[in-house]
Amino acid sequence: MLKEFREFAIKGNVVDMAVGIMIGAAFSTMVKSLVDDVIMPPIAMLTGGLDFSSKVIVLREGTPGGPYDTPDAAQEAGAVVIRYGQFLNNIIALLIVAMVLFFLVRWVNRLRRPETPPAPTTRACPYCRSHINEKATRCPECTSEIEPEVAA
Repeated sequence: MLKEFREFAIKGNVVDMAVGIMIGAAFSTMVKSLVDDVIMPPIAMLTGGLDFSSKVIVLREGTPGGPYDTPDAAQEAGAVVIRYGQFLNNIIALLIVAMVLFFLVRWVNRLRRPETPPAPTTRACPYCRSHINEKATRCPECTSEIEPEVAA
């Protein structure tokens, strides 16, 4: 059983998955820092520090009764509240993180693209214009004999 476990743990897929999870965690930390430390301060400045986290709907008053200064104070008093403001903040943060991830992935994909397109492996038949293998001497569509292409 120990031998089986060792083979399972050392398989390439398990190691690759572990590396992917670790890189994903590091990437998540980097994106969170980018959003929280770089993107959100200018947005907060432009919106005048707009923060919805204190917005709540009180379903049932606690003891002592409201109004409550903060959602935490309402919950400490035993009030039942819906924290829709915090939910809105989380939606806004999600949209910003998704936008940042989109641009990061787009940038990485541009770095990975090949500089030159791959050489074509087909050519057009001079008689019927169908696509045929570049090394073909007879067209499979119209059965015409074709001169092989001369390499330049």
